[in-house]
Amino acid sequence: MQRVLLAVFLLTATVLPLGAATLSKTYSYFPIGGLTLPEVERQLQTQGPMLDSTGQRHPGATNMKFTTQVDYADTGRNCRVADARVSVKASVILPRWRQRRRAENEVRLIWDTLARDIKRHEESHLSIAKNHARLLEDTLEGLSWQRSCDVLAKKVEEATAGILAKHDAAQQRFDYIESINFESRLLRLLRYRLEQIEAGRLAQ
Repeated sequence: MQRVLLAVFLLTATVLPLGAATLSKTYSYFPIGGLTLPEVERQLQTQGPMLDSTGQRHPGATNMKFTTQVDYADTGRNCRVADARVSVKASVILPRWRQRRRAENEVRLIWDTLARDIKRHEESHLSIAKNHARLLEDTLEGLSWQRSCDVLAKKVEEATAGILAKHDAAQQRFDYIESINFESRLLRLLRYRLEQIEAGRLAQ
């Protein structure tokens, strides 16, 4: 699904210890009902989070906020990036089926498989975000020296905008690939789950 993305820049002139890109996440759930697969599907379509980017409801969503802090070292004649730290704060929204115990085994099997895939999908978006946060840190720390920190700050803004654009494109590309492979992926996961149940390695 499309991500909701905010970028915040904190530009300072102090030198702090080096840090790596960090990601923090929280989970929240929206309830759905229904006893049959068509009912569950309708619930996902009507109760799932609405995304402004698509104008549609989705079975899951992740809101992300990038925060970038850049420390400058000014010698009086030139300026460099002394340190760059990027953090991502994410809020993951997932479905929770309230009537699982009342449903038939077949419906529960399909739901359990689908729910795991929805969570995997959203957490994959988090991995993409953290990878780009690390790339942003490396890019900013690798910027060349400039004659002033004001000039360098503009370079930082330009580089940040470029990396965040790449991040958005990567997220959209991932969604596109996932949507194309959805049916085959779900069938493969269902077969695997059935095999695990039949082998006694997984409770139904």
